[in-house]
Amino acid sequence: MQITRNPTRSVRIGSIAIGAEHPVTVQSMTATHTQNIDATVEQVNALHAAGADVVRVAVDNTKDAAALAEIRQQTKANLSVDLQENYRLAELVAPHVDKIRYNPGHLYHHEREKPWQEKVRYLAQVAADNDCAMRVGVNCGSVDPAVKDRYAHDDSISPMLDSAWEHCRALDELGFTRYCVSLKDSDPQKVIEVNKRFAAARPDVPLHLGVTEAGLPPDGIIKTRIAFEQLLSRGIGDTIRVSLTVSNPRKPEEIEAGRRILADIAAGRVRSVVDFGLNTLNIISCPSCSRVENEAFIDLAEQVKEMTRYASAHAITIAVMGCRVNGPGETDDADLGLWCGPTVVNLKRRSETVGQFPYDAILPRLKAELDALIAARA
Repeated sequence: MQITRNPTRSVRIGSIAIGAEHPVTVQSMTATHTQNIDATVEQVNALHAAGADVVRVAVDNTKDAAALAEIRQQTKANLSVDLQENYRLAELVAPHVDKIRYNPGHLYHHEREKPWQEKVRYLAQVAADNDCAMRVGVNCGSVDPAVKDRYAHDDSISPMLDSAWEHCRALDELGFTRYCVSLKDSDPQKVIEVNKRFAAARPDVPLHLGVTEAGLPPDGIIKTRIAFEQLLSRGIGDTIRVSLTVSNPRKPEEIEAGRRILADIAAGRVRSVVDFGLNTLNIISCPSCSRVENEAFIDLAEQVKEMTRYASAHAITIAVMGCRVNGPGETDDADLGLWCGPTVVNLKRRSETVGQFPYDAILPRLKAELDALIAARA
């Protein structure tokens, strides 16, 4: 299948480059705790051996940053660092990675009196000084509140686009063009729409594609395939990640799934959405990563999927999140949400908190909430 790619510029990330003249690359992220250097190196190298073009590592504090320096010495993989709420860690990690990823919606968490433009100027300078590319990573559940307030509650796409376009303009004005953008949602249809609209306005900017919190295989792979097939077959997308809720040893499954999807698209095996036959019930769960505070989160996600099979015909979304970063905000749009702490699970009805429950007590309470929701809609 001959695909005409969008005429994006070329962006180098370590030993590879993304953009229209380069093959679509495949990425993943470690699920080990970054300070566990041996385990993280083992997983980085396993992902690299499976065909990962870039491997992302989370850094939340100075101890993580120190560990990253040692990890860099033990792998040849192209490394990306995931900056979340503390953007100032960039200067500590940039010497050891090939790409910095930041979320515009998280820049306001620190130094709130400082304009986001000043923070972006700092990040761009750090990246330039350390020969790093950057990714502007916009997520549906963590858009900057100042941008989100411009739009109606049910419009999640426009705030994402505004945020991405504003940050692109800021970087362009700084003369830093070695960046790509991602716009992610847990709904593949919204991923398709938001990326089509962005690419129409900024065809020069390489796009990283992903369905965030796609969930457990095989449904997580199917959701991701829906978005990737519709976008890549139109020439939109330069690098991809299949984000799955899987245990640590199975992380290379994300790379294998991404490679299969690319091969099918290249062979012309692209289907319509109705061909996939997903249930109406939608269970989303974040990819297992180093921020997961209790490995029981993965087992819980699998148990939720199994327990809720009886409700498969109902148009209900249940979110299962593994940490404090994704949990509080990215469960707000789900009908029922669980976000998992070290010892308890927080249960929510959309943005309303129901309570905290032990891991071994959450399933009956979730079922009661689900039954009540189904009854209320009958």
